[in-house]
Amino acid sequence: MLPAPMPVILSCHDLSRSYDIRPLFEGLSFAIDEGERVALIGPNGSGKSTLMRILAGLEQPDEGERAVARDRTMVYLPQQDRFEEATPRAVLLAAVPAHMPEHQHEAIAAAALTRASFTADLADRPVDQLSGGWRKRLAISRALMQAPDLLLLDEPTNHLDLEGIWWLERTMASLRTTVVLVSHDRTFLERVATRVIELNKAYPGGNFSSYGSYSTFLEKRAEFIANQNSRQEVLDNQVRRAIDWLRRGPKAQTVKAAARIDDAERKIAELSELKYRNAQHKAASIDFTASGRRTNDLVVLSEVSKSLGGRPLFRDLTMTLSPGMRLGLLGLNGSGKTSLLKVIAGKLEADAGKIKRAFELKIVYFEQTRAALNQNQTLRKALCPTGDTVIFRERGMHIASWAKRFLFRPEQLELEVSKLSGGEQARVLIADLMRKPADLLILDEPTNDLDIQSLEVLEENLCDFPGALVMVTHDRFLLDRVSNCLLALDGSGSADQVADYAQWEDFAKRREEQRVSAAVAATAPVKNSAAKPAASKGLSSKERRELENMAEKLAAAEAALAVVDTRLNDPAVTSDPDALEQACSDLAEAQAGVDAVYARWQELEARTNG
Repeated sequence: MLPAPMPVILSCHDLSRSYDIRPLFEGLSFAIDEGERVALIGPNGSGKSTLMRILAGLEQPDEGERAVARDRTMVYLPQQDRFEEATPRAVLLAAVPAHMPEHQHEAIAAAALTRASFTADLADRPVDQLSGGWRKRLAISRALMQAPDLLLLDEPTNHLDLEGIWWLERTMASLRTTVVLVSHDRTFLERVATRVIELNKAYPGGNFSSYGSYSTFLEKRAEFIANQNSRQEVLDNQVRRAIDWLRRGPKAQTVKAAARIDDAERKIAELSELKYRNAQHKAASIDFTASGRRTNDLVVLSEVSKSLGGRPLFRDLTMTLSPGMRLGLLGLNGSGKTSLLKVIAGKLEADAGKIKRAFELKIVYFEQTRAALNQNQTLRKALCPTGDTVIFRERGMHIASWAKRFLFRPEQLELEVSKLSGGEQARVLIADLMRKPADLLILDEPTNDLDIQSLEVLEENLCDFPGALVMVTHDRFLLDRVSNCLLALDGSGSADQVADYAQWEDFAKRREEQRVSAAVAATAPVKNSAAKPAASKGLSSKERRELENMAEKLAAAEAALAVVDTRLNDPAVTSDPDALEQACSDLAEAQAGVDAVYARWQELEARTNG
């Protein structure tokens, strides 16, 4: 017997919205069931953020209606994070639901800060001094504090570093709340989404919905597009025969002839619609130009070292960049990835070692800061600094045709760069780099703000680029597909090759957990060490057995902490004052248990070494 369907929590029917005379979407209809985690994707300009505001009730459609199930609460989190309170602690205190007893507010806010990994220092730091990643964590935590039945998230991974994205993935996995989110992070979608809806005029009704993971969506979409293309080919042949028949001048007096004329007209209309839809599967034409150099050793690094502020980023690094090598750099924020890119490009001097670059080496460098863009310049000038002809691969191309390759419309050419979206500005930079022949591509976060279609085209071109490539990106999907060599920086001087991203992620997560645990152990009071006399060095046989089993004991304590942490993400708990008070008390007790294990472990290790 099939399980009973879940009730619908949100639906929209025949939604249409236009800006100026350009429709974002028309006749859009779908329903979302309780408990789903739905990802809304689509090319830039398809109206994802506008649709999210309509679903949130903050903007009205031109036509159609949206409905939310009765007695269901909703929270909408936009891309830009705004706070009125001074500190993260104050933000979360203000977000505690009003029905909660006042004496519990401090404990509830403290529990939320703990779940989001805010230290005491960060919790009381002015909000305007927080990084974009910590502000995003705070905004998401504030939204979760309200225990909504429906949570709308617009680009929740924006500004988050890898640790922040891992935290968000864990948080989403533990939620029972219905979630609708917009994101271009395909690995995040794969791990979080239970359904994917793509907004695109390529589909009947303007959207394509697939239940399951993102990879399942890709399979179903490919099948649908193939069928739609096949249908167009069949109709092409049918319409061609129908037109030939019509040209022979059939007598329409007969019922049969009239029916054939009506059928031909229907097929012509259907073919026109199919051609329009199939033409929507387009993305920016990204195609870097190789110089054709045949030198095998483009850049050779010999025992290269670099420190920053007295902290070693990498030491004694030796490697050779050759044509066909696609090197991806891994590491948490501050580990030195961008510094290594600059050292390779000659933009930053190494502290030690030798770097040999091929004669007249042509390097194309994409900087994540976009400092090269003149925001006051028109799009026309940004794409073609002189005249109306762009020289690409030694051939001239009119500016309008060049702009079309990057999905810019002719009427946009006179717009200032500052008025373009983030994705459009990224495409302007890529267009500029494409005009330059390269032996070596150095890309620092090239995927920021690019839609998924553009990301797919970028991947294909990078895989086909015959020169060498060095890349830093938070797009884990692209990194896995493009890189044929991965170098992991740990921020303490080590740089090691790893087999794949998954291997590094497992290692990095364990290392970060150990770092946090060590910090807890270093600050935790060691009660037993004060009680023991200084002369009691060495361990008894019982204590040695205790030390041997300490890792297992720690794992059990941390598992207990994780169970309580999961309970605190349950809306049924957060909406019940008594249950929440008990959960907060259990969290404090579980954390104290972990701290006690660390303190005891530290004491036994110290006595062993003392």
